[in-house]
Amino acid sequence: MTTAELGHKGEAAAAQYYLQRGCTLLAHNYRTRLGELDLVLDDHGTIVICEVKTRSPGGWGTPGQAVDARKQRRLTAAAARYLQETGRSDCTVRFDVVEVQPQNGSWQIHCIRAAFGS
Repeated sequence: MTTAELGHKGEAAAAQYYLQRGCTLLAHNYRTRLGELDLVLDDHGTIVICEVKTRSPGGWGTPGQAVDARKQRRLTAAAARYLQETGRSDCTVRFDVVEVQPQNGSWQIHCIRAAFGS
């Protein structure tokens, strides 16, 4: 499986994780010139901007460690653009990071809610 395929499957697993918890998927791979938002969801009135990090087991560090300060700034800027373009600028926003790792034919998912602020 290529890295891109692994990433797409991890994003699908993360989306399913949120859907099972009653969230509504608003956008997937929303692209702006400022960056891409992996998942945008509505969690009972809160807009969730979710960065999905999928890694094969045995890699360096945790997947979430890849969301450094620079990446957080890009996500925040892209989220602001999304909110403006969709008329949701007044909504409460939460930034989550979901770590996804394949494990024994399924997915191990670790959601870091409110991983960073805007």
